[in-house]
Amino acid sequence: MRFARYLPVIAAAALVVLLQVALSAADATYYMTQLTMSTYYVLVVIGLCLLMGYAGQVSLGHAGFFAIGGYTSAVLTTCNLVAWRDTAVIGGCRSLGLVVERQDLYGHTILCFSAWPAFFAAMLAAGLIAVLIGLPVIRLKGHYLAMATLGFGLIIYRIVLGAKWFGQADGISNVPPFPLFAGLQVNGRPAFRVENYYIAWTVVLAAMVLAINLVHSRVGRALRSIHQDEEAAHSLGVNTYRYKVCTFVFSALLAAAGGVLLTHYNGSIGPSEATVLKSVRYVAIVAVGGMGNLWGVLLMGMLLNFLSLRGVFGTYDDAVFGGILIGIMLFAPQGLLRAPAWRRVLHWLPGRRHG
Repeated sequence: MRFARYLPVIAAAALVVLLQVALSAADATYYMTQLTMSTYYVLVVIGLCLLMGYAGQVSLGHAGFFAIGGYTSAVLTTCNLVAWRDTAVIGGCRSLGLVVERQDLYGHTILCFSAWPAFFAAMLAAGLIAVLIGLPVIRLKGHYLAMATLGFGLIIYRIVLGAKWFGQADGISNVPPFPLFAGLQVNGRPAFRVENYYIAWTVVLAAMVLAINLVHSRVGRALRSIHQDEEAAHSLGVNTYRYKVCTFVFSALLAAAGGVLLTHYNGSIGPSEATVLKSVRYVAIVAVGGMGNLWGVLLMGMLLNFLSLRGVFGTYDDAVFGGILIGIMLFAPQGLLRAPAWRRVLHWLPGRRHG
């Protein structure tokens, strides 16, 4: 029984390989750039699916956590510490490999933090901010919670847009690749398309395994009870406040991880990643995929983000996602893949007629 829950993960991994083989055979590997970027965006909606579909909390500020992760890593890996080269602290960091030398855009040698300590700093920053925001905000319910997280997202957007440290409207560029192991690195250059495609999917499928284990654990059962009836769950001894805060923090960490990896993949990050419309987009994807439907959210996240990155929606990109959200709430509040028409189709699939 426990192994059966991982069968979709194995099937997804097989489809990932088949898609890469097909694109390579068709000499269309350029599609892997948008597929890889879409995969990192999916990390955000996986966490948001847990928060909305299981803990029953709506967040309109997850683009802020994505930006916190990306900007923190970008600042630390592009700052110049040459002025403090001779200090004991920087000397110790250099000996440990935490600080490295590299070339900036103008060919000058700079001293900055390496990608791994920047990643952990980004996750720490996102986690601490999520705790500070979550502790008071999670006590709110309904539209009050949505408005509070919306306010948080607006604050993050104005900070990254107005602070010189974050590049203001230009953002931060010249972010170095993220070295992993055995020569692998998160890098958006064409020569690294295939390996980065697999790196991104490995990260997302690992996140899915983590989410699946969470959903089928005692924590997942507690979250489902909170979503169905919070007062009843509390009366039965479930610490609803603690579970909701922990889920909020976990979803924020997934968003921050996606921000870090996409920033190193693109080699840059701009304030557009922190806009409220980006948060609305994530909520729309969770809504169309289905609240609490991890695989539906993964599928819709990949499809809609890929179409958006390919420019299919053109200048109406944000309008399309807003329209999707309105349409889903009106006609398929349980998600597109759980709509009655889809259920009738699934009923006639092999192995489902008597299931």
